[in-house]
Amino acid sequence: MLVPINWLKEYVDINTDIRDLSDKLTMTGTHVDSIINMDKSINNIYLGKITKLEPHPNADKLQVVHVDLGNKKVKLITGAKNISENDLVPVAVEGAVLPNGMKIEKTDFRGIESQGMLCSYEELGIDSSLVPKESKDGIIIINEDIEVGKDIVDVLNLKGHILDLEITFNRPDCLSMVGIGRETAATLNTQFKYPDIKIKNEVEDINDYVKDIKIVDEDLCRRYYTRVIKDVKIGPSPLWLQRKIMDAGIRPINNIVDATNYVMLEVGQPLHAFDLDTIEGKTVKIRRAKKEEVIKTLDQSNRKLDEDMLIIADESKPIGIAGVMGGYDSEVTKNSKVILMESANFDGKSVRETSKKLGLRSEASSRNEKDLPNEIVVDACNRVCQIIEDIGAGTIVKGVIDRGDKESPLREVIMNPNNCNNLLGTNIEDRRMLDILNSLNIESKLHQGKIVSKIPNFRKDLEIEADLIEEVGRIFGFHNIPPKPLKGNILKGSKSELRKVEDKSKDILYGLGLYEITTYSFISPKEYDRFLVEENNSLRNYVEISNPLGEDFSSMRTTLLPNMLKVISKNSNYGIKEGMLFEIGNTFLNSDKNTPDEIRKISIGLYGGYDFFNLKGIVENLLNKFGLKYKFVMEEKLSSFHPGRTAKILIDDIEIGLIGEVHPDVRENYEIDERTYLAEIDIPKILKNKKEEKTYHQIAKYPSITRDISIVVDEDVLVGNIIEEVESMSIDNLEKIEMFDIYRGKNIEAGKKSLAYTMVFRSLDKTLLEEEVNDKYEEILERLKTVFNAKLR
Repeated sequence: MLVPINWLKEYVDINTDIRDLSDKLTMTGTHVDSIINMDKSINNIYLGKITKLEPHPNADKLQVVHVDLGNKKVKLITGAKNISENDLVPVAVEGAVLPNGMKIEKTDFRGIESQGMLCSYEELGIDSSLVPKESKDGIIIINEDIEVGKDIVDVLNLKGHILDLEITFNRPDCLSMVGIGRETAATLNTQFKYPDIKIKNEVEDINDYVKDIKIVDEDLCRRYYTRVIKDVKIGPSPLWLQRKIMDAGIRPINNIVDATNYVMLEVGQPLHAFDLDTIEGKTVKIRRAKKEEVIKTLDQSNRKLDEDMLIIADESKPIGIAGVMGGYDSEVTKNSKVILMESANFDGKSVRETSKKLGLRSEASSRNEKDLPNEIVVDACNRVCQIIEDIGAGTIVKGVIDRGDKESPLREVIMNPNNCNNLLGTNIEDRRMLDILNSLNIESKLHQGKIVSKIPNFRKDLEIEADLIEEVGRIFGFHNIPPKPLKGNILKGSKSELRKVEDKSKDILYGLGLYEITTYSFISPKEYDRFLVEENNSLRNYVEISNPLGEDFSSMRTTLLPNMLKVISKNSNYGIKEGMLFEIGNTFLNSDKNTPDEIRKISIGLYGGYDFFNLKGIVENLLNKFGLKYKFVMEEKLSSFHPGRTAKILIDDIEIGLIGEVHPDVRENYEIDERTYLAEIDIPKILKNKKEEKTYHQIAKYPSITRDISIVVDEDVLVGNIIEEVESMSIDNLEKIEMFDIYRGKNIEAGKKSLAYTMVFRSLDKTLLEEEVNDKYEEILERLKTVFNAKLR
């Protein structure tokens, strides 16, 4: 925001130089991006009066201009077309220096000497985008009674400084001269002066001009305040008004528009003027647009509206887009005689979304999209009427039409001075805290040792005690707080148990030759379709993101596996035809709680020259390092995986993960040619069940005896069930049992399979005899026959 210091001085006494002011504002939270010096080193340019115009005898496009400068008369040659006799214009005489460094000298134009030059705004160093329309392509014309011969620097107030401020989104009150004036007064510890708003003369009654105003959609318009101005005279604004808004970065249009822009810059409330004679039925409705409704806006573009956009309408058509831009057909023109002045409080989110959809952004919309207070609409509307009356642009009609919420109750926030000093590390007196808060127009008083503050409605960013402490701290000056060593109990930092499990898992997987990958937690909901997740699967219970970067990042992942497949696909397409990868990351599941369940998981992916047992070996190696007692149970129902080549990982019948070969259809969806194997394991369940205590066993002194057993069982008997049953028998001296072969085919009847196991027997006390082992072997075989109807092969 551009803040001219000459204008700012109307609200606060500034008793310091510009550099010191800039530094102090920055230190109290109002960041100054840059200081613009308005002094263009202009000299020898004065206000002159054109006394005579005559054509140049030797040039068709030039004129000879006779100018009275008060103490002398000069003759000039110009090609300007917008000048007339008796006009007041800026004249650069011989010896003048322009802002671009150009020095003016006497010059001969086809036989006639020119003793200077008439100046445009651009030649005086003013940006062309800020030049009033009447001076856009020509010389500056001063339409006021000013003494000729006066220095143009004083006439146009081309001196002083402008501050370019960075205003944060939570401080819309600072998007105004009044707001910056309030901050400056608190910073400099001086008095703040609010504009004295007073209308001298009001006539007739507003109800004679306006039939009705109705807020139809109250959720998008909190307050709508209007006044009527009659006998409007459209024309250029007075020079003081033009120059103020130009210095603040707005181009003058006409006296009515300039007055609304002036008040918007002054108090921060956008305004809009409608030509009341163009409003059908003299009725205004604030409503949502109808589907496919169209409005021609001030920029003469036809805009198609939708049902989420708020508009201002008369009885039959839209006349403005609420908070964004007015309609072309209701624009105030040179023929306008009666205008309706709008000062309204719209829903900021609605204004922002409408502005974005239509590609329209302006000084007004940038303010309306903030959360402005309801109360400011009154002062803004009355202030613009006061200015219109003062500059003679119209007569104010008595009465107002005020719809919606009139006032909001003031919030109270309590601050403990001790908490303030403890948090800031200061020793500020209670009285000083009160003075600081009151200087910011935060009405505060001391009650029972605590400061009770009534928060003004223009400070909606102040909600809790810490906010008030920050206000005290920034105005006191954070740079004035002496640095102190940190205080507090010294705690030993350490990693959480979950993090230790993660780190150990990484070390194990690194050691097994896997590469770690990292992917985003946001994925597209379409990934669940590509991964062939069943419609009723809990993996589809994902969390939707309310403000996503795009459809591809619109949900929080419930599994790491789709991202693993995307990485495998990308590497495979880049010519890396095999690999072993893993990722440790968060997954998110919707829950009945206010926040989703966030679960850390490990995903493992193998592709290319690997098979199911390579992956199984990696998973076993990982789980064994944590001392887990687990088993693999075949899973046939997951459509993402190959049937018969997928298993759940169970601990005490609780699933902690899964492992399997990816279904060919899924590989096709991800454009992966190589056979691919995936595993996913819950880290919290590893943490819950891990047993890392090591028990020492002496190395056996006696030899072992190995027996192989091959049995035929039904197809649905699981390999792990056989091992569990044997281990449950607590056979003496049975050291271990492992499966080494599964066979289906010739000599094995349909619906059956052959399982082959190795059993190792060893005694810690003696060398076992063949007869002892044979007895145990027979005992095991009989149990398998009984439980599983097994037959010795």
